[in-house]
Amino acid sequence: MQRRLTDYIIVLFKGIAMGAADVVPGVSGGTIAFISGIYEELLESIDNVNLSFIRNLKNFGFKKAWFEVNGNFLLALMLGILFSILSLAKGIKWLLLNEAILLWAFFFGLVLASIVFIGKQIKQWNFLTFVIITTTTVISYAITTAEPFASPDSNIYLFFCGAIAIIAMILPGISGAFILLLLGAYQTAIMTVDNLLDGIINLNFDLLKEALTNFLMLSLGALFGIKAFSRILNWMFKTYKSLTLAMLVGFMIGSLNKIWPWKTVLSTRINSHGEEVPLLEKSISPMTFIGDNQLLLALCLMILGFVIILFLEKFNPQKNTQL
Repeated sequence: MQRRLTDYIIVLFKGIAMGAADVVPGVSGGTIAFISGIYEELLESIDNVNLSFIRNLKNFGFKKAWFEVNGNFLLALMLGILFSILSLAKGIKWLLLNEAILLWAFFFGLVLASIVFIGKQIKQWNFLTFVIITTTTVISYAITTAEPFASPDSNIYLFFCGAIAIIAMILPGISGAFILLLLGAYQTAIMTVDNLLDGIINLNFDLLKEALTNFLMLSLGALFGIKAFSRILNWMFKTYKSLTLAMLVGFMIGSLNKIWPWKTVLSTRINSHGEEVPLLEKSISPMTFIGDNQLLLALCLMILGFVIILFLEKFNPQKNTQL
């Protein structure tokens, strides 16, 4: 597909929008790709990055191989995604540490509206649909209440989280941040990106080494996941669309427990910096929350998050087509 420089700048901005969506639990980068009209091209370009690229590189040179994988498109898109993630990480890190209730309230509204949005795309409602939604809701809720089987600081666990989270780029509905949140690695991932920037800017090599290791494990996991699962998920989405969407809806419903803003700590762990941080938390009523529950402002942010998704749906040029 022939594009001009201005076309690639537009792709870059679409990547920025996708990156912003995947940093925030509740909005899928895959959904943004669909809304902006590049979803199918993204899937095809990802599928083309395979062993044939190496053969073309060897037999025909870089230019031919690059053209076959739609390299300019992927590069512009990935630069936009990376820019967005790097630029938003510091702000979200600050909010996680200083305004956690308000941040989770906003995320809660986003996810709640996303459940409605994805649910409306299910065209076939039958007994099996309800069974899948119920089953995945129970599984998702159980995950949010279970003790993590590994520390989010573990390199192997970060690799696993990166591999699962990348699915969000392929399948509209759940963001990569949502997957990381469900697996208990969201805060670690945000800290990793911010610490990576701080280490580079301040020449703090100890901080840079740790952040670079975590970032590398997440990235390697993402590369593995995108190649291992892209065709399977693409096939599921095309062949069993309604059932796949039902599965996503169930996972999102069950996850609401994870992002409920008001919690009490049941147990703690010591992280890699020697700090005591929550391990298991329990959702509680804002009325029983010890301290300032910020209820009014939190409810306003929930509504704002919900309205943002409705706004995206309203101005979606493809809203009359299936997701």
